[in-house]
Amino acid sequence: RKFDSPEVERARQFSPFEIVDSQNGDARVSVHGRVYSPQEISSIVLDRLKASAEDFLGEAVTEAVVTVPAYFDDMQRQATKDAGQLAGLQIKRIINEPTAAALAYGLGRSSSERVAVYDLGGGTFDISILEVNDGVLEVLSTSGNTFLGGEDFDERIVNWMIEQFQLETNIDLRADRLALQRLKEAAERAKCELSSLTEANINLPFIAADASGPKHFSKALTRDQFELLVSDLVEQTIEPCQKALWDSKLKPSDIDKVLLVGGQTRTPIIMRAVQEIFGRDPSAEINPDEVVAMGAAVQGGVLTGDVKDIVLLDVLPLSLGVETRGGLFTRIVERNSTIPLRNSLTFTTVVDNQSSVDIHVLQGEREVAKGNRSLGKFEFIELPQAPRGATQIEVAFEVDVNGILSVSAQDKATGRQQQMNLTPSSGLSTDEIERLLAEAATAAETDLRIKEVIALQNKLKSLMRNTERTFKEFGDSLSASEREEGERTLKESNAVLQSEDEAEVKQALAHIQLLAERLTLAMLNPGGNV
Repeated sequence: RKFDSPEVERARQFSPFEIVDSQNGDARVSVHGRVYSPQEISSIVLDRLKASAEDFLGEAVTEAVVTVPAYFDDMQRQATKDAGQLAGLQIKRIINEPTAAALAYGLGRSSSERVAVYDLGGGTFDISILEVNDGVLEVLSTSGNTFLGGEDFDERIVNWMIEQFQLETNIDLRADRLALQRLKEAAERAKCELSSLTEANINLPFIAADASGPKHFSKALTRDQFELLVSDLVEQTIEPCQKALWDSKLKPSDIDKVLLVGGQTRTPIIMRAVQEIFGRDPSAEINPDEVVAMGAAVQGGVLTGDVKDIVLLDVLPLSLGVETRGGLFTRIVERNSTIPLRNSLTFTTVVDNQSSVDIHVLQGEREVAKGNRSLGKFEFIELPQAPRGATQIEVAFEVDVNGILSVSAQDKATGRQQQMNLTPSSGLSTDEIERLLAEAATAAETDLRIKEVIALQNKLKSLMRNTERTFKEFGDSLSASEREEGERTLKESNAVLQSEDEAEVKQALAHIQLLAERLTLAMLNPGGNV
């Protein structure tokens, strides 16, 4: 997202962290004086997941299947691959979250069903209509909103708390980032409670202070109040559902099963809305928090050959095209086209002796080019001199199984072809990715050293605790000089506990181990000095 976009502007109002501008206009996050791109934040999450998987499996993990919101555009999918690269992972496949859910649901089923997957997660909303038929999963249509999710529901509660507190105390908590973080955590807890309870009590002591002393927040939020706060957010999911049904040429009565995905779908108002849209209760056969990960695992099994007899046919969520004369958007690939695919369209020059053509690639559904997402531009050069309209240029779009686009242009008269060398309007450049990878490699070495020092510190701390206890009990069995040396060793080792110098910690550990050995001998020979 661009820093000056309405979505980012709204997020900045309630974010407990600082969102800043970047040189290319992208929104980035500032933490403790360092600025992170969204790709870097994602890579940190992937790196943690990678480490957890490696700890569990006992071996290195180098490849991954990653799920993304179905309505992610090309640039967001490319950013996901970049994040994987930064985390040291080769992204073997990117699949849409609703599709992953359907994969998990469809595994082992031989019946023919039309399934709607309603996916409302923390930050995005997707709706996909699929046909499941004897191991073949075909996505018929998809729609959604990449800036609507559980965070927006939390934000409504946060805003309500801020307004209630300001009415009582005349203090605006929006300026206090620490208070905002506490409000956000409390809002999420209350929201979860209201999925099963009709009322949630919110208590935040010492949330602020003024000249009269500390101030506390204590209020009850009822389910009815909450549903009133978020009713318009729920309504925003209805139109994409209707659009997906329209694109799939189906009616609500044609849907055999509705699957709910994402923690936010546990909210009663969401369940009622889904029932009203599709005319049937959503299925309770799957866990909305786990099913996407299960689907990714199934896809991983398909790629390795461990899972057979299941075929996935996914679609492109948004149309792809180019800007043409007058600032119009000309589609080359229509939305909901099955991928992978290759489509092309032929264009002609518009002036005599035109030597080059600027090709501006866009993604979206607006008829005017500027209303769509710019994916990048490139220049097709060295055209032969000819009257306008005589030179024909074929622009070809190829979309792979991950939904990622590559573009080429060819002069049909000469056969000369040029691959697209995108100048992206957003995201990380190749140089930035290489720099971040180098920084990550350096940081990995530093992190490993820190990890080793911490392990030594913990070992020293544990040994010191046992040795101090033994020294108090059996120290009198040592000679006077050994007791003096033992006291000095304990004192010096205690001072080293917080040291980050590996050699210093190792030396202290060796001294403590020597003292422990002497004390062991003293325990075995309690009657005299050793």
